[in-house]
Amino acid sequence: MGKCSGRCTLVAFCCLQLVAALERQIFDFLGYQWAPILANFLHIMAVILGIFGTVQYRSRYLILYAAWLVLWVGWNAFIICFYLEVGQLSQDRDFIMTFNTSLHRSWWMENGPGCLVTPVLNSRLALEDHHVISVTGCLLDYPYIEALSSALQIFLALFGFVFACYVSKVFLEEEDSCCALGVCSTRLAPTKHLPCPVASPLYPPPPPPS
Repeated sequence: MGKCSGRCTLVAFCCLQLVAALERQIFDFLGYQWAPILANFLHIMAVILGIFGTVQYRSRYLILYAAWLVLWVGWNAFIICFYLEVGQLSQDRDFIMTFNTSLHRSWWMENGPGCLVTPVLNSRLALEDHHVISVTGCLLDYPYIEALSSALQIFLALFGFVFACYVSKVFLEEEDSCCALGVCSTRLAPTKHLPCPVASPLYPPPPPPS
């Protein structure tokens, strides 16, 4: 079949984005991080829209998908800065991630690789329905796990943005070529190697200029 086309590559990247977003959504749910949960949900919807636009040759959907990826890169850059406490950002501000509804942050705080969790009994710092713990022995601290997860999202988003722009440009050029022949359609031919759709009652030719 030869090399995979840009359209095929874009679908593959969208599938990788979808898997990565679903994995991240699961761990954010376990950590009760409501702001990331909302952002992940919007991202999943945008990726599905991108897949649909690629399969159905809808350039407008790809443009919306590419526009969302710009926001998604900005959000993940903020997540990296938040967990690494860049500038004035601090993890002590729970309301940023949980909308001030819980004290939970990252699920990886207690469940990271090699982490040993020890409850601190009779601590005065414990609030109602909460407990104080001591976490030691982690092979990789949770801020770096969260930062690496966001970095992966940015990597996939950048490639998805490039291919979305390329594929949407190809779709628009094919649509323009069809209109130049007097047959404008809301749906393009399957590939640029096939002829434009012929005139029919669904796609009548444009009226002659007066």
